Amino acid sequence: MEKEITNVTWLSLPELAEYLETDLRTVRSQLRDARFLAVRRGDNNALYADAGQFVMKDGKRVPLPSLRGTIISLRDAGYSDDEAQEWLRRFDAELRDTPLSALIAGHTHAVRRVIAGLAF
Repeated sequence: MEKEITNVTWLSLPELAEYLETDLRTVRSQLRDARFLAVRRGDNNALYADAGQFVMKDGKRVPLPSLRGTIISLRDAGYSDDEAQEWLRRFDAELRDTPLSALIAGHTHAVRRVIAGLAF
């Protein structure tokens, strides 16, 4: 059963390329390198990314730098990309925030500690 994640701006990969002011090849490369997550959604089952995974750096939108290691850690803990996306947006009592918001606030180590506990 697909759970709807609310308060998310979903961007198709072509829309994401436009949002990041880059080309689709770069977006696909970043996706392959786990720089951000994309999940299949909608009637056409196309890949969409949560715009909240991107931040401004030096005047450009880029994938949140701490996201790559977080995605890899979640995959290592057995999470699918759909589950990881849901987890990033779900409130966590230990973090007192969503993991994505905690990453944006610079609390990378706290997020990774929570993930370490998920693997056991």
